[in-house]
Amino acid sequence: MKDWTGDNNSVFKIIGASNHSSKEREEHDFYATSPEAVEMLLEHETLDHYLWEPACGEGHISQCLLKHGYIVRSTDLIDRGYGTSGIDFLKEDVKAQGDIITNPPYRYATEFILKALELVEEGHHVYMFLKLTALEGQKRYKNIYSKYPPKTVYVFSKRVNCWKNGEPDDEGSAVAYAWYVWEKGYTGPTTLKWI
Repeated sequence: MKDWTGDNNSVFKIIGASNHSSKEREEHDFYATSPEAVEMLLEHETLDHYLWEPACGEGHISQCLLKHGYIVRSTDLIDRGYGTSGIDFLKEDVKAQGDIITNPPYRYATEFILKALELVEEGHHVYMFLKLTALEGQKRYKNIYSKYPPKTVYVFSKRVNCWKNGEPDDEGSAVAYAWYVWEKGYTGPTTLKWI
């Protein structure tokens, strides 16, 4: 018979319900997005020709988009050798030209979503790569979803990994991710799709 006692966070890792992990988290929450995840989004969405990636890290999302002919403004608070560093997206007041796409530091996901919706023009889009658990929470519901429902949420049917410190990781992941798509001004129901 299987022993299910494990350690204090085993059950949380199994169900992907929290950030419990035996590994240390990266200091600035840098978990790069696999280009595969971007390619899968592009199979379902047509992004504006002009994009802003405000948490560009080492350019994993930006480089994939550039290969597809998009013009991408890449910024980040931390200098990781790509894009323009020292730009605190949460303090920006310059309107975006086109759409915004990013994988924000998870602890600031709510702030990134609200700031991105503030900075894009009506009818433009915000694309956020987030954990599926970002759908949960009374505070998020009150501050985001009740006022600004995503137009579409694309759930990955096969889990994709985020790369700690930008290092590719082929290990399986207990965390489920999705692309959340907002259209500024949209107030209709959210459509859930699988990719």
